[in-house]
Amino acid sequence: MRTLAAVVCSLLVVLCVGTVEAGSPTVPVTVAMQKSGSEATLLGMFFHDHQLGWAVGSGGTILKTTDGGHKWKKVSSGTSSLLTAVYFRDAKRGWVVGANGTVRTSKDGGETWSVVVVSTQAPLYGIAFASPTKGWMVGGNGTILQTTDGGENWIDQASGTSAALYAIALTNELQGTAVGALGTILTTADGGKNWTTQVSQSSATFFDVAFADDTNGWAVGNAGALFQTIDGGTHWVDRTLPCGRTCNKLTDLIRVRFTDPQQGWIVGERGQILRTSDAGFNWVEETSPVKRSLMALSFPRATAGWAAGEGGTIISISAAGTK
Repeated sequence: MRTLAAVVCSLLVVLCVGTVEAGSPTVPVTVAMQKSGSEATLLGMFFHDHQLGWAVGSGGTILKTTDGGHKWKKVSSGTSSLLTAVYFRDAKRGWVVGANGTVRTSKDGGETWSVVVVSTQAPLYGIAFASPTKGWMVGGNGTILQTTDGGENWIDQASGTSAALYAIALTNELQGTAVGALGTILTTADGGKNWTTQVSQSSATFFDVAFADDTNGWAVGNAGALFQTIDGGTHWVDRTLPCGRTCNKLTDLIRVRFTDPQQGWIVGERGQILRTSDAGFNWVEETSPVKRSLMALSFPRATAGWAAGEGGTIISISAAGTK
């Protein structure tokens, strides 16, 4: 079983427990393979809209599409380091992060990339922006870096932990949540001046976190870990699902995204795809065309998403029945 943490290392519901069930014919979902032209393990993905997107991964791989994934092309990153995450602020300006403190930035939509110097050699796993000027990166050894000038400069923030931080979600310029190893959940309410450790009552490694709005959020992790907050990240409740078509308790859940307060998606090991259309009360297990682990997920709009993972795998997800 290949977890996100294992891959990285080797290469360098509201009131009760929800249910998981087989796909529902009332909400048509189409999942299709796309040809990436790469065998790299893809760990990060970001779509600016339903046409323009990027995927990053092992060996410094950066892939770009301008037609919704019908064609992907490889662009030079200028590094052979493992790249773990990608974020674009708009159609032109973006960043990738990865092993050994690797940061690259692009000002031309990902056609060319230049070095960004940061004050860490720790692996970086996640990046997000709350506004055009304010953004954060997270990584190993509790690393948190912040920019207040649109990504030109990045400064350290004290996280109060040495645990690896794998993802960060921001609801505005002041409020953010970072998650990571050993059940670590950190929140800030003052733009990162102070980070507070929240009690998850779990030793699971959380790989990702996403918010549907300012208060409702979800974290996913190894061994099927699925946790929910309804108060902006202060308190978390275990919503780990029972066994469905495959046993979720034996399957790592690696990425989560919500397109609105009702519609959410999770991908994970062995090609697993889960969907909710009722704010996480129930989760539907969709039929997946792949058995390789899916480690990246992006939904630029409610009806169109993409996932990527091992062996250059990229799939498109079309949910015609969603809002």
